Amino acid sequence: LKSDGKPVESGGIRTMSKSKNNGVDPQALIERYGADTARFFMMFASPPEDTLAWNDDGVEGAFRFLRRMWDYCKGNASSIQFPESIARVSDWTKEDATLRKARTEIHRILQQASFDYNRMQFNTVASAGMKLLNTLEKLPVNTTPLPNNNRPLNAKLQVMNEGVGILLRILHPIVPHVTYALWRELGFEHQFGDLLTAPWPQVDEAALVQDEIELVLQVNGKHRGAILVARTADRAGIERLALENPNAQKHIAGQAVKKVIVVPGRLVNIVV
Repeated sequence: LKSDGKPVESGGIRTMSKSKNNGVDPQALIERYGADTARFFMMFASPPEDTLAWNDDGVEGAFRFLRRMWDYCKGNASSIQFPESIARVSDWTKEDATLRKARTEIHRILQQASFDYNRMQFNTVASAGMKLLNTLEKLPVNTTPLPNNNRPLNAKLQVMNEGVGILLRILHPIVPHVTYALWRELGFEHQFGDLLTAPWPQVDEAALVQDEIELVLQVNGKHRGAILVARTADRAGIERLALENPNAQKHIAGQAVKKVIVVPGRLVNIVV
């Protein structure tokens, strides 16, 4: 210790307090990163009623995420348009399969975020925003309109525009400044009004219905991968796909199959 030259003894992780002189001044974070970064980090790191282990690397991570969100939105600003309505998922063509899956994920995230807000679980809302941005960044880059498509926007742009609007609204209570700026600059204000009073996005139940579901694949009760099956597939079709799977064939290794156990919506277990 500089004042008396004695060794400094660490007492482990402790609660911040003035008496212990171990506080972190929020103003220093705000001046370096901005208020939204400080807010996002503290909301993401822990539920509000719990303590958290402070980590400056986490602040850097929050800053990088907000920068990614800003860059994505600004980079796609020229594509932000507002169709009168989003086409029902059931109306989309087979060529839209990847986008259908992305929109399903967007509305799943929205459903969970809305639920978490109601129970004041803000850390998982912040996490939902990160998952939603990841989903948007994975959208196909081809923006060529689909053939015989009478919709005002092609499917990719519809999903992107809808997703960005949802992203900004669910994160607004946590990072109000950056979301408010993007909302106005991208033109959402003209469609939905001021972000402070804009309607909360509604989950499209039709978007949550999947054409395909993933089932865990087991051989003799051991995990051997997964298979995708049609949502409406019958038991015989599921058994066939499971038995034809290369991972299953590898572990069956020519042995006789005694039975195939199908647990609807969850798993397939091949017993040899």
